[in-house]
Amino acid sequence: MNGWQGKILKIDLSSGKWEVECPEPELYVRWIGGRGLAGSYLWDQATRSWDDPEMPLLFFTGPLVDTASPTSGMMTVMSRSPLTGTVGDGTVGGSLGTALKKAGWDGLVITGRAKTLCAVEIEDARITLVDAASLSGRRTSEVYPRLKEKGAVALAGPTAEAGVRFASIVVDGSYPAVRNGLGLLFTAKNLKYLTVRGSGKTEVADPEALKRAAEDVQRLLAASPFLLGDLGIGQYGTAALYDLVAARRMLPTENFRRTHFDAARQMNAHAFRKRYAPRRTGCLGCSILCKRIATDGRSLPEFEALAHFSALLENTDLETVMEANRLCAELGMDPISAAATLACHGEIRGRTLEPPEILSLLQDIGTGRGVGQVLGQGAALYAQSCGKPETAMTVKGMELPGYDPRGAYGMALAYATSTRGGCTFRAYPIGSEILRKPVATDRFTFSGKARMIKGAEDLFAVADSLTACPFVFLAASLEEYARIYTAVTGIETSADDLLTAGERIDYSERIMNFRNGFQGTDDDLPARFFKEPGTGDGHLEIPPLDRDEFLKARALYRRIRGLDEEGRPTREKAAELGIAWNGEIEG
Repeated sequence: MNGWQGKILKIDLSSGKWEVECPEPELYVRWIGGRGLAGSYLWDQATRSWDDPEMPLLFFTGPLVDTASPTSGMMTVMSRSPLTGTVGDGTVGGSLGTALKKAGWDGLVITGRAKTLCAVEIEDARITLVDAASLSGRRTSEVYPRLKEKGAVALAGPTAEAGVRFASIVVDGSYPAVRNGLGLLFTAKNLKYLTVRGSGKTEVADPEALKRAAEDVQRLLAASPFLLGDLGIGQYGTAALYDLVAARRMLPTENFRRTHFDAARQMNAHAFRKRYAPRRTGCLGCSILCKRIATDGRSLPEFEALAHFSALLENTDLETVMEANRLCAELGMDPISAAATLACHGEIRGRTLEPPEILSLLQDIGTGRGVGQVLGQGAALYAQSCGKPETAMTVKGMELPGYDPRGAYGMALAYATSTRGGCTFRAYPIGSEILRKPVATDRFTFSGKARMIKGAEDLFAVADSLTACPFVFLAASLEEYARIYTAVTGIETSADDLLTAGERIDYSERIMNFRNGFQGTDDDLPARFFKEPGTGDGHLEIPPLDRDEFLKARALYRRIRGLDEEGRPTREKAAELGIAWNGEIEG
């Protein structure tokens, strides 16, 4: 095969055995790879509890990984989310995807539960299960240096062992994988780490055509001020967004009670670069290089972690933001959910958390001590346990990230319709509403947003399946990537063909969520955004969202997406997309 290796590795930790599956080529064509192909392996098991030993933990690459395709170093991790109960997935950078592909595998399916804490080590076709009992409770900073000589590394920190529902998987020591609590799947399977080393290569159907198409994408990237301009993320990392979002008065502040942070100018990407003098790095195969490492080896926070550990918590100390971000990586937890849960805690307690308290509470969450044990259940369950559910700024149980929905109505709709909960990257209307790419749209209207969000969700499903960095589509389009896909695989494919696959991938996830009891009423936002205004400045006002207009946009979205009036998937639309489903709830 070209683009794919044609093999899936399946490991059963209960028996300690593994096997190779060689899918039919049609499966690859229908689901592409990455998120799409992983979803096809989750489908039959999706209604199991996340901690059922037979619930698969999935690591999948895409056809562009380990090729000359731009931004081709990403991969997908997927299972059922312990935090939300939805399909839980995300893309992660670093070297893991490339290493798995070079080792000869398009995907890895881990099931079962080992009798004692173990690890999986993969070197090409050699699979080894090793005892990892001595690493129990160890931080990622203690474990990763011991393992990095073995290749790419994915591991869980003590947060997972403490039962934290937003525990993450940390790749290569500093890349947090997904926001859905999938680090907890490591603990459920008695797995501490995974290492992968590969020595093979991925065959490409037409290297010359790939070279030409890749050069076209690189020119588009170079022409993008946001990506590679002097003030873009290629220079400052994703934290370059901080000033822009703050200026638009949509920076979540004080647990989303305000949308303006007075200290924003002293907490921006420039301030961090001036103080910490970071170097550029990033995922394999990427020319944007949006990750930043300080001279002392600590990672600078990404935009949403920076936003939440500063404005959301009303914190004005740069070093506290750096230390909070480091602790999340070392303990193995999602920084967005961690900060949002602390902000919820602060509101319930009626006071702003001081910097030492922020760091102390993160330590408590990571080890399950004191109040950290209940905070580790996430904002929604914590607020509910306190009798204050209205203070949890979540969608489907996932904490909202760094864009206040009152400042961008497309983002408001995208949060609500996301299949994995309050997430930026199921769609990214910020591109049009704030960055004005590919075209500018009015951010204070729901008009036109239903169709825009549906199209963006399909696009991002394709990007996550190819797999390619979503930021690249702020400069390039699926037309360029259809040419790349054709050159790599040898399968003549158009942008419309890819979008149809993206629609199938998105719809299959909606069906899996529906089978697990999610209804159209779950596609909603916290009441705060419809009742309380944001923070205006006398010239620009940030009113509450109009509930009636939101509901009209959601109803239109449902029609465009092919859902019924209640927001449920239908067997007719499933059949149209070639998804075999009888229309009933399972489990």
